[in-house]
Amino acid sequence: MVRRLTVLCLAPALAGLALLVPVRDSRAGELAGPTADQLRARASCESQLSNGKYADDEGGSTSVAVCEAGDAVHWTADLDIDCDGQRTTQCNEDTDPSFQPDTSFHQSDGAPLNSAGLPFVVVPLPSSIWKYGSAGIGGGTVAAVVYQDKVAYAVVGDEGPAGIIGEGSYELAQQLGIDPDPSSGGVDGAVVTYILFPGVTAEPIESAADAASKGETAANAFVSRPGPSMPRRLTR
Repeated sequence: MVRRLTVLCLAPALAGLALLVPVRDSRAGELAGPTADQLRARASCESQLSNGKYADDEGGSTSVAVCEAGDAVHWTADLDIDCDGQRTTQCNEDTDPSFQPDTSFHQSDGAPLNSAGLPFVVVPLPSSIWKYGSAGIGGGTVAAVVYQDKVAYAVVGDEGPAGIIGEGSYELAQQLGIDPDPSSGGVDGAVVTYILFPGVTAEPIESAADAASKGETAANAFVSRPGPSMPRRLTR
């Protein structure tokens, strides 16, 4: 009886301590990345990097700013499907009227990226609005992409029109639970958050596993850093 009472008294304390232990996923004990809500909450516009705003579709209103929060660069837009690159069953001239057999950035063997197999995001071509290179972003830069309750890790893999933002690969859309069809898929509205981590690069660029591993680490660091409304606690 005494032993049972002791266990019962300790249980609430142990439960509280469990909340402080980082959640780990099944991959060799690695720390799991933050939730979609945690990433969205941290991605406030501490400073605007773009000189003006982008449209998320051709002919649309300019309403999407590229912002900075902590060490990350981010924007929230729609998601159009980029099916360019290697010809596959999913991505070719028959499935995508706008298909291009190349991507701005290439695999380590020199071949275009595979949109149907690699999650990647598209950055706008450099312009007077914004030059992504000036923010330390290039091919292979790792990104966390958030939609509803899902988080997918990707790389910067292609460039899009200079005045439009909000595009990702066929595989990225699939991982986010978005219809990946290049002709009719994608999702409209400011519902997808793209968070890029300058200086964090997948090696090689076509390694989705390396992007996910480095992305989770960068994302955990991102959400743990205090923002402007979260002052650091003074130490004595």
